[in-house]
Amino acid sequence: MNNIFSNIPSQLPEEIFEDIVSTENVRIEKIVSKGHTTPTDEWYDQEESEWVMVLQGQAKILFEEGMREVEMQAGDHINIPAHQRHRVTWTKPDSETIWLAVFYS
Repeated sequence: MNNIFSNIPSQLPEEIFEDIVSTENVRIEKIVSKGHTTPTDEWYDQEESEWVMVLQGQAKILFEEGMREVEMQAGDHINIPAHQRHRVTWTKPDSETIWLAVFYS
């Protein structure tokens, strides 16, 4: 058995992206951020839809359409349709933000 909160290093120079489950139609990913953001000039524009939940910590996601920013805290989740351009503009810098992302077609 595994635990979503285990094996998190004390130093996070880079975000951690770890596939938990991956099949032909769905991929579940654990993401660990600590002050990490999407580079300013980049947007996620994914082929799959993504349901994402913050399990621990805080984050902000900016959606290109309408330049709408959503603040997320532990327990918050959102569905992002395929090709809805978005970027992470902020994650809590002094503690880990742990995400659970489900990518599906």
